[in-house]
Amino acid sequence: MKKPKRRERNGVNFMYLFDTNAVIYFLSGDKMAVALLKEILKNNKTIYVPTIVRLELFSKPNLTSIEQNAIYDFLSYAIEINLDKTIADIASAIRRNFKIKVADSIIAASAIYTNSFLVTRNTKDFKIQGVRVIKV
Repeated sequence: MKKPKRRERNGVNFMYLFDTNAVIYFLSGDKMAVALLKEILKNNKTIYVPTIVRLELFSKPNLTSIEQNAIYDFLSYAIEINLDKTIADIASAIRRNFKIKVADSIIAASAIYTNSFLVTRNTKDFKIQGVRVIKV
């Protein structure tokens, strides 16, 4: 997988990778999550979503067509990051050293790989060197 192209403004680019719970909070209208996403979009910043987050979002039991459409709408603003061997290797080292769930290790590895801020409410599982967290 080719490393995602980075868009820069004034030599500085902040990129954001969304954890599943951050997307859920945004879709449910949480004020912090909505404000952050509006700011990111207003400033034309890059949004990444690992494919595993897509899987978790669409795995919700009893997902309604309205919820499904809202997820598709959110994902239309994001660049999806697929799990490849580079991210898998980073994730395996994270999992081995920090004893976190597979999905969380992939999300953390994707944030490291893309050099993005990880947007989540679940900060306790992402106290990992190299992972910069923004709590929503």
